[in-house]
Amino acid sequence: RSITLIINGRNLFANPITTTSKMKTAFVLATLFASASAFAPSAKSAVETRLFDGPGKINTKIDLDSPKVATMDSIEAGGKKVYCRCWQSGTFPLCDGAHMAHNKETGDNVGPLIVSVAKEE
Repeated sequence: RSITLIINGRNLFANPITTTSKMKTAFVLATLFASASAFAPSAKSAVETRLFDGPGKINTKIDLDSPKVATMDSIEAGGKKVYCRCWQSGTFPLCDGAHMAHNKETGDNVGPLIVSVAKEE
C-alpha cells in the first residue's frame, strides 16, 4: 500500500519510509491540523457576522443596522405581555400572531413568550 500526503505541491512521503511510519506521520499531521483549527480564532469579523444574510438568518427586518437587538420592558403588577419569538411581528417586540403564517408556511411550531405578573395583594 502507498500513502500520499501532498502539501503545497510536495509529496511529503516521497522518501522511502515504512507504511507504518507514513500512517503515524499522517495521523499526527491530521491531528495537529484539526486541533489548530478548533482553537484558532474565526476568520470572520464581528461585522461580517452581524451583517450575515445567509439562509440561517432569522431576523430579516428588525433593527438590522444594530449588532444585537435587545429590548427592555416592564410589566405592571397584574399585567401580561405577549412577546414575539418568530421575528415576523409587525409590532415587535410584542407578538401580533405573525408566527401562525410562519408556521403554516414552514412547518415550524414557534409561538410567543407570554409573561405575566401576579397582582399585588
